[in-house]
Amino acid sequence: MEDIKNRLSELCGQKGILLTEKQLAQFQRYMELLVEWNQKMNLTAITDPEGVTVKHFYDSLILLQAVEIPEGARLIDVGTGAGFPGIPLAIARPDIRLTLLDSLNKRLTFLAEVCRELEIQAELRHARAEEGGRQKELREQFDIATARAVAGMNVLSEYCLPFVKKGGVFVAMKGPDGEEEVKAAARGIGVLGGKPEKLEKFELPDSSRRCIAVIRKVRETPAAYPRHGAKIAKKPL
Repeated sequence: MEDIKNRLSELCGQKGILLTEKQLAQFQRYMELLVEWNQKMNLTAITDPEGVTVKHFYDSLILLQAVEIPEGARLIDVGTGAGFPGIPLAIARPDIRLTLLDSLNKRLTFLAEVCRELEIQAELRHARAEEGGRQKELREQFDIATARAVAGMNVLSEYCLPFVKKGGVFVAMKGPDGEEEVKAAARGIGVLGGKPEKLEKFELPDSSRRCIAVIRKVRETPAAYPRHGAKIAKKPL
């Protein structure tokens, strides 16, 4: 399989994200496992080496520029899927205490194999986001919650902000409409105890536009939230 290490090193170096040979080798193996497992389960539509490097790995690592992650921070990747952005962040910052949450057990089986092969320490949690956000051991326990999902910010905020402790941040990885989404979701974000802090816009090498929305948790989330998933979808905040 094509060696992606030089390409990833070059892209990240342009953003001041420096990766060691060991870390680059971990990304190489991650890609190989992703392509291998994708043949037996639907993990990603992107499997070519350039696509994986740019749209999964580099796109995930850009978060390190947008947010200052404290040493030893607890980070939960909500609806992690194939492990993005959580596993790339843990490769680049092995001090992070990572939790990967997903509703599909077979994806967690894949992620367990990735973590074992890459020697990454991570807690794997099988739950829907709205269920996890009500669990005592997860609710308001994290410095950072991340999500790279297609749901709008009003929906995503209700899924993710309950995990974040006061003073922490929810970091949403969005497409080109992220700024408009944050504005439209501002009232709901406030209800959940959050406050929009900043928005970082950037372009991937293929010219696709991205933005990272950083929401600071300024108050505890009221006990009524998160609601049942059907209610969140039917009547977003």
